[in-house]
Amino acid sequence: NPYAGLVSRLRAAWLTGKTRPMQYRVAQLEALGRFLGEKKQDILEATAADMGKPPFEAEFSEILLCRNELHETLNNLGTWMKDEHVDRNLVTQLDSAFIRKDPYGVVLIIAPWNYPIHLILVPLIGAIAAGNCVIIKPSEMTKNSERLVAEVLPTYLDNDCFAVVTAGVQETTRLLENKFDYIFFTGNPTVGRIVMTAAAKHLTPITLELGGKNPCYVSDTCDVQNVARRVAWGRFFNAGQTCIAPDYVLCSVEMREKLLPALSKAITEFYGPNPRESPDFGRIVGDKHFQRVQKLLGSGHVAIGGQTDEKERYIAPTVLVDVLPSDSIMQEEIFGPVLPIVTVANVDEAIALINSHEQPLAVYAFSSDDKVVNQVLERTSSGGFCGNDTLMHVTLTSLPFGGMGTSGLGMYHGKFTFDTFTHHRGCLHRSMGREALNALRYPPYSQHKLGIVRAASEVKRKGNCTLL
Repeated sequence: NPYAGLVSRLRAAWLTGKTRPMQYRVAQLEALGRFLGEKKQDILEATAADMGKPPFEAEFSEILLCRNELHETLNNLGTWMKDEHVDRNLVTQLDSAFIRKDPYGVVLIIAPWNYPIHLILVPLIGAIAAGNCVIIKPSEMTKNSERLVAEVLPTYLDNDCFAVVTAGVQETTRLLENKFDYIFFTGNPTVGRIVMTAAAKHLTPITLELGGKNPCYVSDTCDVQNVARRVAWGRFFNAGQTCIAPDYVLCSVEMREKLLPALSKAITEFYGPNPRESPDFGRIVGDKHFQRVQKLLGSGHVAIGGQTDEKERYIAPTVLVDVLPSDSIMQEEIFGPVLPIVTVANVDEAIALINSHEQPLAVYAFSSDDKVVNQVLERTSSGGFCGNDTLMHVTLTSLPFGGMGTSGLGMYHGKFTFDTFTHHRGCLHRSMGREALNALRYPPYSQHKLGIVRAASEVKRKGNCTLL
């Protein structure tokens, strides 16, 4: 296997214990901070060359959010690493019971193309913080970002413990044949199944960050223009190539007639009369994805936008109406700047339609009535939820981010990333003395012994107290 030597080299480094001390972890994390600061312009240029990412969007999503994760980790790493002492029963009152935060070992991070820096660095920050050695596999779809990560990032990190592998599908398949101690994959469910199958051969634990069709319910009671701005921003940010973008709107016919002119106004405010000329609107990442998204425009009818240019891989911010749940655009994640509107009679019908699909990565609900927002929250399942806005829940390092079912497995961000790459090792440290206290558990057994052991070790349910 062409990668066996690399994996063995990193495993040998990990076994020396080099990555375990806090000062080592901090030094590597601070080096990531220098990479973000010193190579900021290179990051902006690479993401612009790959997919026309506007500088504002790139700096916000690829740099600022990564820096937030980094600072959250550096501010709290000492606390996160500490042994966590736990409750003991009567038998173990004189002993030490704690959870030790151990690194897994050599971990693999496979990143996607849509946020080619962010979706490498955020899991990498947690993997380093947890004390692991890491192999990073950036996406081959975004060549300029891949080159930046492969050529520049290793100059900031300890090459004994961290490595970047550039690989296509065949090479990645060979890479996955090796035994890793943890695999973190971000991508689509089809490839996620392949990664999970490869991990299963070695019984390797895994996090899968996938995607899905994220519904966005808009009730009849809301500020329509505010809804339009927030939905349009979430849908067309990064030209719609965001795993948590609102994938389709559910609303009544009456709300649709109010929402369409509001969306048209918001799009014009954001990108001008011709979004193709706007410096703030990106492009589709590649020809294959362009052709796939272009075909989806055949669902329903175009109410706003619809213009395309294959040479530029440009698809205008587009809103579709008269879309049916059976249309092709409702059968797959769009991952492009197209927003279908599906009409429903009421919130109950919207919830039923949401629940007829696989669990999405995010559910959105807009209403001036908090009861309606809470109704959608309580009666649906998803990786995350955001009421009266889109995307913003992902900006909080205090919230876990991850999917469920076909939208993913596991979670990360902030401390959740540290925990993901950490084995929580249950530990009990007893005294070599006081053997007389152990005599009750040894044969020969008796009911008398059992009664004493039960009284000393059982967990009792707390009584309920009702004030009349």
